[in-house]
Amino acid sequence: MTKSQKRPKHVPERTCIACREKRPKWEMVRVVRTPQGGLEIDPRGKKAGRGAYFCKRQECWEIGLKGKRLQHALRSEIVSEQCAELIAYSKALPKLVEETEISH
Repeated sequence: MTKSQKRPKHVPERTCIACREKRPKWEMVRVVRTPQGGLEIDPRGKKAGRGAYFCKRQECWEIGLKGKRLQHALRSEIVSEQCAELIAYSKALPKLVEETEISH
């Protein structure tokens, strides 16, 4: 590589716990288990705690919340109140997001 050629910028990727697709981090929604044991949605991806990533598709949230995938990824039990908050958030997401919508 010569001095005039620039390296491509590193784009951090994350994997959706439901569909297992890898996408750039900024296209995903992070759910974090806080050090106090609570669950929060972390849109910026900066909060402290163990995190798990979902695509911005409602179907991925349904899959991840229905089974034990989120509990396994966060390594903790999820109480029904916390799950209800996440389900309410997922209802605001589109059912299916087109690839062109994600990349913009």
